[in-house]
Amino acid sequence: MLVIMTDSQLISPQTVCCNCLMADRHGQPRWQQGVLRCGHRVAGLDQTQPTQFECQMGFRVADIE
Repeated sequence: MLVIMTDSQLISPQTVCCNCLMADRHGQPRWQQGVLRCGHRVAGLDQTQPTQFECQMGFRVADIE
């Protein structure tokens, strides 16, 4: 499940990405095979944390289970 991470909460991508010009035609982040195509991977995270990406709008996106 993809989530947008802020300092204090997790937000559904449908809430944020629907207003983004980089989103796909369904208002979803461009997520393909475990990679966020509309952002870049955040380096230097602890191995216990999920892989995180920073989108073009500045939000952190993670795939959590």
